[in-house]
Amino acid sequence: MRGSVKQELTPMFKQYLQIKSKYPDCILFFRLGDFYEMFFEDAERVSKLLGLVLTKREAGKNFYAHMCGIPAEKSDFYIQKLLELGFKVAICEQVEDPALAKGLVRREVVRTYTPGLNPEISYLPGKDKVYLASFLPGTKVHLAFLEISCGEFIYTELPFDKALAELLKKEPREILLPDNLKEDPLIERLKALLPKAHLTFLPRKAFQDAISSINYYVETYQPELKDKISTATWYYPEDYLFLDENAKRNLELIRNLWDGSEKYSLYWVLDETITPMGGRLLKEWILYPLRDAREILRRQSVVEFFYERKSLRHRLRELLQKISDLERIAGRCKLKLATPKELALLRDTLSFIPELKALFEEEKDLLPDLLSQIIEDMYEFQDLYELLKNTLVDDPTPLSKGGPIIRRGVSEELDSLRDLKENSVEYLTNLERELRIKTGLANLKIGYNKVFGYYIELPKAQARLAPSYFERKQTLTNAERFTTPELKDLEAKIVTAEEKIKALEAQLFYELKDKTTEKSTELLSTAKAIATLDVLQTLAEVAEREGYVKPEITEEKELIIEEGRHPVLEKILGPHNFIPNSLRMNENSRLHIITGPNMGGKSTFLRQNALIIILAQMGSFVPASYAKIPIFDRVFTRIGAGDELIRGRSTFMVEMSECANIIKNSTPKSFVLLDEVGRGTSTFDGLSLAWAIAEKLYQKSVFTLLATHYFELTDLAKIYDGIKNYHVEVKEWGNEIVFLYRIKEGRASQSYGIEVARLAGLDEDIIKRAQEILKKLEEKGIKSSTEVKKGKQLSIFSPSPSEKVIEKIRKLNPEAITPLQALQILAELKREIAN
Repeated sequence: MRGSVKQELTPMFKQYLQIKSKYPDCILFFRLGDFYEMFFEDAERVSKLLGLVLTKREAGKNFYAHMCGIPAEKSDFYIQKLLELGFKVAICEQVEDPALAKGLVRREVVRTYTPGLNPEISYLPGKDKVYLASFLPGTKVHLAFLEISCGEFIYTELPFDKALAELLKKEPREILLPDNLKEDPLIERLKALLPKAHLTFLPRKAFQDAISSINYYVETYQPELKDKISTATWYYPEDYLFLDENAKRNLELIRNLWDGSEKYSLYWVLDETITPMGGRLLKEWILYPLRDAREILRRQSVVEFFYERKSLRHRLRELLQKISDLERIAGRCKLKLATPKELALLRDTLSFIPELKALFEEEKDLLPDLLSQIIEDMYEFQDLYELLKNTLVDDPTPLSKGGPIIRRGVSEELDSLRDLKENSVEYLTNLERELRIKTGLANLKIGYNKVFGYYIELPKAQARLAPSYFERKQTLTNAERFTTPELKDLEAKIVTAEEKIKALEAQLFYELKDKTTEKSTELLSTAKAIATLDVLQTLAEVAEREGYVKPEITEEKELIIEEGRHPVLEKILGPHNFIPNSLRMNENSRLHIITGPNMGGKSTFLRQNALIIILAQMGSFVPASYAKIPIFDRVFTRIGAGDELIRGRSTFMVEMSECANIIKNSTPKSFVLLDEVGRGTSTFDGLSLAWAIAEKLYQKSVFTLLATHYFELTDLAKIYDGIKNYHVEVKEWGNEIVFLYRIKEGRASQSYGIEVARLAGLDEDIIKRAQEILKKLEEKGIKSSTEVKKGKQLSIFSPSPSEKVIEKIRKLNPEAITPLQALQILAELKREIAN
């Protein structure tokens, strides 16, 4: 705005612009009565996004401001939507009573929210964590994550690729980056990989490391919380089974590939958690399976304990339904942000903890080690529970609504004020009766109006009999009105009672909140214990429902899965409708080449074995009749690909980059899935690369499942003892095929691609034509293995190399070229013929 215009603004708009200048990057919610209003550019930016009507308001002489508004009591919805869209929001409140204000009401920003810095429970998804991340590239990447609502602040240092994978696992809502990276190619990459994350650039001076930048950001936008957030703790992702973004996406661990929702993912199958914190921890366990055999067995023993005790599990699930989101309530207690409603939920939750612990009393000598530890980590908080129970009313209202919050009997002063407010008519009636007796004036009465307040009224005839301590207040035609020191005192008490009640309730509530904050560390520990209990009982619940078995965890390099099943597809298809398949791998059978038609079940087989490994290393039972699982350090997947246009990379380039990553980072303890490697290029280039990649993984002693249409790869089994051929079983009925979805030893006889095309609904005339072409090609033997071994790359529908050379010579015009050009062309043709 121009300076001359500012001079003509109304006082309120001058106040608005003064406050807005301190929060230029925020949408300012400016309180006007019962509404939050947005003005100028803010209103223009968000009105369409929020579905609000854009109007105008006079802001000064011949000057109007665009504006839109929302009811204050419905602001949560709009704030949440803006945060999801990547905006920051500043809440500007009236900080004095308009009725008592002299002139313009004083206003201040009382809270600011950013996409990743948002401790309000009402704005947060129940079973998701909302991370603020800091990403500082260097020799290694400094990485930190703050989940302010759960009291979690962690940091690590990793090589770039692993740091990026970690970022993609956490899916932060907001990422802090140094501003010197604004033009770096990394930014476009982050936008493509994390489209929902908001990128925030801070001055480079804020980045001594990733932790300091988060502290700087908190101090800037929520300074009142800076000293209340947890101290950052170190964590090391390589202590867990490493799953990169490809594995997370291709195995559909948390979201499906179809629409990106949680439905039809592994999490969807497993999520029988009762509590929100249990749901969040389950996601963490899926993304971070264990590598420590002892810890896996400790989890497994608790799952088995619950699996064998259905009645106990059922009672536990009933109790967990009465537990609120203790983790986030405890996090808000630590930040001193808990509301009366949240402390009431805390009180109710604490009341069930003794009952939760008592569930296991009968079998305390039989409890697995981990379960005993979980129960020990659950504090009972008897004193805190009694304090909350005796202080809070059953269903407290927000402070802004004026209570009630504090129970009767806590404060004599508060009880007296409430009594006065609730029984003011009775107090006035008693005073009226006392004055009648004292003065002998039977027609005396006490009344009230908004202008003069409370008064004593006497008829004209009796007014002259009023005692001397009656102060005349108003003269009417037929009556006189008075007041007395006693009535003034009672009036002052009645008029101010409500404000005093609010102030005293707020004071008592803040004292209660401080006492709760003192217990926040123990509350967070208890929340973690309950979440762990919830996940472990969930794994037992799913195991029983789906018919899973306890896998044997081995230190040997031997993988056995008997009658394994894909957990997601089995749940979708229903019990007994999924065809199980077995897998056996060891040093003498460490690379399996799987051939057969599309839709025959190759990809499903690959994925199901990786999912079974992940489940086993989570400590879960697995979908199989028997499983023996070694401890893997990484699971890699090369399944499907799409062009990464944003990075200028083709499907084939993406595929080869992923293969390079696998070969570079896989170890003899890794598990690799390769599906149709090499199909993004010409036939023989692809075959040659697939062959070489398979050989390299075999030489590295990596357990590998390789699904392919290159039948020539099955010849690898003749060369290397540890490579085995498998195929998907198919039955032929006349001109049709039936998929049996069974994996059998040996190579496939043919691909059945044309029959699959018929099943897919391709027109019959195309099918017949394809069969004719296939017959001719087979007669010519273009795709024979002898051609492969000679390395000839013949194109089916284009001219042969010799025909191309002849065509080039035919097009030459000797009279139009110089001797030097002729020599260059001759050399080029000679090279082509030699090739």
